[in-house]
Amino acid sequence: MEFEMLASGYGLLEAPRVDERERFYFSDIPNGGVYRRNPGGSVETLIPKRRGVGGMIFNQSGGLVLTGKGLIHWDEKTGKSRDLFASWEGKPVSMNDLTTDDHGGVYTGTINFDPLSNNKPIPGSLFRIDPPGRAHKLWDGIEVSNGLGLSPDRKMLFHSDSTTGAVWVYDVTHDRGVKDRRIFAKMPEGWPDGLAVDVEGGVWVAAVRVGEVIHFSKDGTVKKRIKLPASMVTSLTFGGRDQMDLYVVTADNTDDPNRKGTIFRGRSDVPGLPVPKANF
Repeated sequence: MEFEMLASGYGLLEAPRVDERERFYFSDIPNGGVYRRNPGGSVETLIPKRRGVGGMIFNQSGGLVLTGKGLIHWDEKTGKSRDLFASWEGKPVSMNDLTTDDHGGVYTGTINFDPLSNNKPIPGSLFRIDPPGRAHKLWDGIEVSNGLGLSPDRKMLFHSDSTTGAVWVYDVTHDRGVKDRRIFAKMPEGWPDGLAVDVEGGVWVAAVRVGEVIHFSKDGTVKKRIKLPASMVTSLTFGGRDQMDLYVVTADNTDDPNRKGTIFRGRSDVPGLPVPKANF
């Protein structure tokens, strides 16, 4: 797969999404900020200071639902944010990546330590947040919660747990809970970060520290290993009218270190599975 570079000069990029107008959204974890790149190439700042946004999704009534310190809805018309989920059992929560289901609820995992430090992970939990902000804890003991995505039939939830070196999968129950957590696929190298699911049930995973995107088939076997000019490949998403544009974000650039965090775009051989909008 050949990639073109769309933008560079950022920190650790995360939370990529593409809207119906083919505008590309992303966040800068350490430096703060949520940004939007327009098809012509110009980049605008939407939220200048919010740090730690590991997950982002479009909202049905407009705006964005974002993680970081709590889960928030940002209204583009007013520029204001409101809390959707800020604490659990009296303690503030920080969340990383997310995905949504057909009911407009958000699956997301908590992070209980600084993932950019060398500190030992403090396990977090998997939650589902339903409109208007009802939180349900689904699973405990997740080392470093990262990418999430549902299968095409919505019967399975994929979940990157970075320091385990594996993408895990749960069965989704009739009440939208999860059960039977098990390994879906082990990473050939590196740690799994963001992920995206395709229409065939394959799972595409950003491989941190080894500069790859791994494409797993629906049975968990490695179908393809795609090299990029970066060691820290952090996340990815599908876009375009045919959902075959593969956008990949990084925290560095090995062709030119001065480019730092970079946005790349290539063409997939299979369409990505559209992710539903949240409904908050």
